[in-house]
This record gives sequence, C-alpha cells and structure tokens, in this order.
Amino acid sequence: MTDKKSKKLVQIILAAELALTSSADRAAPPLPRPGPASQKMHYYRYSNAEVSCWYKYLLFSYNIVFWLAGVVFLGVGLWAWSEKGVLSDLTKVTRLHGIDPVVLVLMVGVVMFTLGFAGCVGALRENICLLKFFCGAIVLIFFLELAVAVLAFLFQDWVRDRFREFFESNIRSYRDDIDLQNLIDSLQKANQCCGAYGPEDWDLNVYFNCSGASYSREKCGVPFSCCVPDPAQKVVNTQCGYDVRIQLKSKWDEFIFTKGCIQALEGWLPRNIYIVAGVFIAISLLQIFGIFLARTLISDIEAVKAGHYF
Repeated sequence: MTDKKSKKLVQIILAAELALTSSADRAAPPLPRPGPASQKMHYYRYSNAEVSCWYKYLLFSYNIVFWLAGVVFLGVGLWAWSEKGVLSDLTKVTRLHGIDPVVLVLMVGVVMFTLGFAGCVGALRENICLLKFFCGAIVLIFFLELAVAVLAFLFQDWVRDRFREFFESNIRSYRDDIDLQNLIDSLQKANQCCGAYGPEDWDLNVYFNCSGASYSREKCGVPFSCCVPDPAQKVVNTQCGYDVRIQLKSKWDEFIFTKGCIQALEGWLPRNIYIVAGVFIAISLLQIFGIFLARTLISDIEAVKAGHYF
C-alpha cells in the first residue's frame, strides 16, 4: 500500500508542474517576428585578445624605410637608363654582353619596393595575406643569403672560377656601357689591381688588345684605373695606361698595378673579416626582427578574429 501511495503522489506532483508550465506559456506575450532590418544586424563579442599597436606601427615603420629605399633605387635606375637612352630603345639592354649595373639597381629597387609596400599595407590594414607574403619573402631571402655564404665558403675554387668568368666577360664589354666602366674602374682603383689575374687580361677587350689587327689608340694599354697614382697630379690622367704593355714586363710595376683583382679581393677578405661578418650579422638581425614583428602581428590578428562571435 505504501508503494502505491508513493507512486500516486509522484503522479500528482508531475501533473501539477505540467499544468503550471502550460499556464505560463499561455500568459507570455508572443515574441515579435524579426523584420528585415533586425535580420541584417550582427552583434559581436570580442575576446580579451587584441592587436598590439606597438607591433603594428613598429612593423609599419620598419617597412616604410624599405619602401622609400626601393623608391630611391627605382628612381636612380630609371634616371640612369633614361640618360643612356634605354627607355627609348629597350633593345639596348640585350646588346651588352657584360652586366649592366643599372639592372642590379632596378632589381634591388623592385624587391625592396614590393616588400615594403606589402609590409606597410599589411600592417595598417591588418591584412594577413600581405603579412604572410612579406614574412615568407624575408624568410626566403634570409635562407638564400645563408646558403650562398655557406656554399661560397665550402666551394671557394668554384666561386673563384665563376668570378673570373664574370670579370673577364665585363672586361670584354668595358667600352660598351659607361656604368660598367665606372664599376670596373672603381673596383680596380679601390683594390689597386688590374684585370682578373693581371694586366694581360685586357687583351680580351678589342680596344686594348695587342694583336696586329687592332688599330685602336689604346692598343697594348690598360684603363687609367690600372695606373699607379701620381701624388703630384691633381687632375686624373686618363691616358696614363697607353702603350704600357709594349714595354718590358719588368718595368710595368713603375706605371701600373700588376696584381689581379681576384688576388686582391682574396687578400682583402681576411683583413676585413670582422667587418664582413658584422655587416652580415646586422643584416640578418634586421631580417629576423622583421620576421618576428610580422609573425607576432599575424598571431594577434588571428587571435582577435577567432574571438569574434555572431
């Protein structure tokens, strides 16, 4: 009897609760149906994560320098090409068998301009795609530099042969481009050298060749940048190298540098190894700093987006 009474009591309680719930539902007013305007409204709830203004504007400042430097390089390169008439006749680019220094300037300018622009806009607009492009490009450049440095150290003979071919190719085209002349002259004067391995390398150039077929006034000579400077001369004598190689080889030391530029650079590197290492480390640290800023900003943006709820 006790069990029957307990079951009956439970049934009475459940029926009372059901009746109260039904009456409350009937008393509650109906909710208004959302109209078109309310359907378009979105309510955001942000998490505690936020984009750091420090990283954002540090990255922007970091990239604005690269962007402005890229603009300068592009401007200088285009100005140099306009002075040589290349902009009016682009076929002149393919006529030079050596390297045109302006092409290097333009390539550096394009890379710096592109990366600086992507970094600036990506930081200001908090654009993850542009920031990832900037970060990936800097990482790629960093590892390329590291690979070149390691390979140059491990394969020194191969690098020496490539540099010799590069230098000889530019000797052949010495008179074809004024910028190339200035580059080789600066290299020879700064290192007090002449040719790749010696003054005889200038036989590769048609104007300085000693063969009987040449009628150039510079025949059997060398560029003025090979000449031993005279402290008494205040004006550069651009004809000091004429007919020098006609004389006995034992007397060349009195007038021109006889050491090749490859040997000069090989001797220069050990003497300035700390400077070279310092420059390489400084560039690497700048690149790592840029990668750190970009990755941190990307993480902040992704954290904020992950905290948005609709």
